[in-house]
Order: sequence, then structure tokens, then C-alpha cells
Amino acid sequence: MRDNDNQEDGRNLSRRRFLAGTAATAALPLAAQPALGQGEVCEAAGVDCGAVAEGSNGMVVSVSPAASEVGAQVLRDGGNAVDAAIAVQFALNVTQPHSSGIGGGGFMLYYDAAEDSVEIVNSRERAPAGATPDMFLEDGDPIPFDERHTHGNAVGVPGTASGLRRASARYGSRPLDELIDPAIDLAEGTEVDRVLAEEIEKNEWKLNDAAREVFLRDGEALAEGETLEQPDLADTLRLLRDRGIRELYEGEIAEALAETVQDAGGSMTTEDLCRYKATINEPVQGCYRGAEVYSMPPPSSGGLTVIQILNLLAGFDLGETYDVRSGTKYHLLAEAMRLAYADRGEYMGDPEFVDVPMEGLLDPAYVAERRELIGPDALNGDPQPGDPWAYQSGDAASMTQETPRALGHTTHFTVADAEGNLISYTTTIEQLFGSGIMVPEYGFMLNNELTDFDAEPGGANGVEPNKRPLSSMSPTIMARDGEPFLTVGSPGGPTIITSVAQTILHHLEYGLSLADAIDEPSIYAPESPAITLWEESIPEAAREEAAVLGNEWSDESGPIGNVNMLRADDGYEGAADQTRDGLAVGLDEE
Repeated sequence: MRDNDNQEDGRNLSRRRFLAGTAATAALPLAAQPALGQGEVCEAAGVDCGAVAEGSNGMVVSVSPAASEVGAQVLRDGGNAVDAAIAVQFALNVTQPHSSGIGGGGFMLYYDAAEDSVEIVNSRERAPAGATPDMFLEDGDPIPFDERHTHGNAVGVPGTASGLRRASARYGSRPLDELIDPAIDLAEGTEVDRVLAEEIEKNEWKLNDAAREVFLRDGEALAEGETLEQPDLADTLRLLRDRGIRELYEGEIAEALAETVQDAGGSMTTEDLCRYKATINEPVQGCYRGAEVYSMPPPSSGGLTVIQILNLLAGFDLGETYDVRSGTKYHLLAEAMRLAYADRGEYMGDPEFVDVPMEGLLDPAYVAERRELIGPDALNGDPQPGDPWAYQSGDAASMTQETPRALGHTTHFTVADAEGNLISYTTTIEQLFGSGIMVPEYGFMLNNELTDFDAEPGGANGVEPNKRPLSSMSPTIMARDGEPFLTVGSPGGPTIITSVAQTILHHLEYGLSLADAIDEPSIYAPESPAITLWEESIPEAAREEAAVLGNEWSDESGPIGNVNMLRADDGYEGAADQTRDGLAVGLDEE
């Protein structure tokens, strides 16, 4: 494994050849959208793609058909999984500007088949040096969220571009500038899909003038089927391609970004941007049903909480005892979620600033102690955090420090190549369209990630300069006997954790196929308020049964998460959640 931060594009650094001799399949048109009929489009292009796809030589699954095809084409052209993931992320900046981009951050989980190792490229945003613990308070009370998340103080120092540069230098085989080119082409003009049209209309209120010029035409939100042209973003991507990624952290883009944040009331400076550097971290590890689980450590709460939920439920043999849509199953799920979220709120934060009892939270004896609080016939009314420190040994915070150890609103995607390398990558700008602030003349949206900090100071997730806010992103890879066989992840703010946990449970505990595990309705039961959110297909009889056990359901149902999955056995199977019209593209030898 290599890492050279002075190498922008990975030239002459390839350690091995990827996809040697792989024949290119016919390319899917970049403008193809699921609304046009995925099956017909895929068949005409001669590729296996759609909501579910198979491939022996590679797989790309993302929420955006155009981005999925960009990644697939990189694989066809001889790139590896990291190269394809980089190209997908740049493309998502164009096709999913409401959810992802160089103005945000994320977590790339990477399995390197040759090294048999799992590492994280951590590009989580950081608070600027001028951030203060009380900056989201007014007269001692939290500023209303709609006000604080559109203020310059909400914008964290973005990490995505730094993370892509770091991934390219450490693992990539293709020049970085080549991987930016497809996104530049898309930025010149791409079709507005159903979801983007809906989100522009819903969030028009918070867009600044620069963003309104891009996403509105003659004062009206762009509609499905219209062309989204982003010439400023195309020029910005050309600058990153031609001058290097550091242009966003040290050059003219950095100057414009800092000025924009300050104009919106924030404190970010070019020094904050210059200081930023994505890191390489170890995953948090756990077990579930005989499989190893690799996921995000703090500053994400995702991995710890997903694993804890699964282990709490493992003692109930859900698949043997309860129907997948029984009221008692939903009750037990809700109880496990609330206990895990109580620990999450109490103990998790940036390990560079607070000690996190990672070992204790996942200790089997601690999990068993917490499981005793869950009853199959009663509600644990007011879940409190436990005492994982009693099960802690050593310095758990150091587990997330950089090492070459072997082995909101958000989007998630996954990539696999012919060599067995896997990417599970969740990336975000937090809320839809982030802060609503676009950098004028540069065309990209800025995150509101600092509102992931607790508004009130004093806790593990309080605001401090240079600190990373707690995240829920949970890109996950699972393995058996050291062989990876599953990737899973989702967008959805704090519901990410429960979406990932339930999809894993539905696939492994209930034996559902990837597509059925994704489609199976989910719930979300946070620590507080004690109201369970639910998806439409949950039967009324099941909700009534769970209500008898003390569960209170929200009045209306709604979508939770947008999971995609990849299964690796003899070949690859990918599945994309259709609530956002995602696309899986499989690659085969000719």
C-alpha cells in the first residue's frame, strides 16, 4: 500500500494492473434515466444494469444513473475500484448537487484485495479556528435549526476533494485529471431527474442568489426533464483538473470559498482551508451472525451504533421466532435502537477531542447487560446510557488514529473491480443543498455540517475549533473468514444507522435477497422523542400489535434511507434502492 501526498494523479505509481484483458461492454448513455425504462435502456446498451444487476468483472451502484455509468466506464477502461469511485464522486457533484459534492465531506471504506486490508479515507469536515462552543446559541437558547443551518457558522471546512486526492495518491492507478473529465462533461448539461426537481422546489427558500441562478429558470424551479447547466462548476472542475486539488485549499477557489462563508456570517479563513488534510484511519470492527463487520469509527457514530443494534438483536433469534413484519419484531427493533442511540448521544464524538469507549460499547458482556433491558412484551420507557467504561481496557480513542495497519443530505455508492477490491462510500453536504450557500462564480454548494455538533455546549459532541462533528454515516463491508461478501450503506442523517442495520438484518437474519432486503420497510426509533417513524408498507395490524407493547407510531409514514448493496460471491450482484431511482451496472468479460 502506498501514499504520496505530493502525487496529484497517481502517475507511475501503479502497484499492479487492474482489469487486465477486460473487454469493454457497450456504454450506457449518460443521459439515461430510470424514468425512461431502465430495462429497455440497459438491454439496448448491451449491459446488465437496472435496480439489480450482476457482473463477473465489476460493479457500480449509485443513486445516479449517469454517475454509475461514469464509474463503470472507468472500470472498462482499465481503472481500479478507487479510480472508479473518484470519478463517481465528481460526477455526483454534478448530478446530485443537493446531496453531495466538493463543498462537503464523507467516508470512503476501502478493501484492498492484494493487501487483504480495510482502511478508511476520512474526509469529514472540521470546524474552523474561529468556531466557539456557544455559536449556535442566542440568549442561552439554541437558535432555530432553519436559521442556524443556513448561516455561515454552519459551514465546516470541506474535505471531499482532499479525500479524493488522498485516495488517488494512496490506492489509485489512473491520473486524477482523467477522472474529473466526465464530471466536466456532465456539468455542461445534464437532465434534471424526478428527485432533483422535487428537491429544488422544496428547498428554493434557502438557496442564495448564486444557487438560484443555477437551479431556477425565470424564477421557477427547474422541472423534471429540463437541462441543468452548470458552467461555473465545470470551470471549477477544470481548475482542479489542471492546477490540482490543492487549488480548493490554497488557491483562488479557497479565497472565494472563505470570502463566501464570511459574507454569510461565518469565521472560516484561507488558513483553515490550507490546514485541512484528509486522514487514513482504521475501521471499527465487530461480528454479527458469524460475519466480521467493518464500518466507520468516531467521529462517525455509524459503525459502533450499527454493530451494537445488530448484537442487541442477535439474542432474540428474530428470523426463527418472529415474522419479518410482525409487531413484536418492530417492537424489539425499536427497543434496540433506543438503547444504542442513548449510548451514542452520551459517549460519541471526535476521538481527537474526547475519549470514546469503543471497546466497551461492543464488549459482548456489556451488550448482554443492555439486552436484558429489552422485553418482548413491554416498553423500556426512558432508555438511559449504560456504563461501557466498566468494560473498557486501554485507549480506545487511539484505535482511530492514522496507521497503515493491514487486515442530513447524503448519498451512498459502492464499487467493485475484477481484482476483488471494494469501495463502500458515503458522502454528504448534510441537509438538502447543504447550507443553501453556493460559492458565487464557482458553482458548488457548501455544507452545513457544523450543525451536526450539539447546539448546547458541554457534551462529547460540543463545538470546538478544528473538531469534527459527530456523523451517522455508516458505509459498511462484511466478511466471512476474511473474505468480503457484502457492502451496504445509505443516506438519511441519523436514520442512516437504522437503515443499514435493518437491511443487514433482513438479508442475513431473514434470508431476503438484496433487492427484497432493501425494499423491506424500515422503522426509525431514536432515543428521543419516543415516537417510531415507519415506512408505508408496514401493516396496520403490526403497528397495532407493537402499540399494545407501548410503542407510539408517527401519524404519517414516509421513506427512510436509500440503501444500496453489493454481494460478492463467485461474481458480483448489486442492488439500488428505487426510492431515488438508483442504478446498478454490472461488468462482464466479453
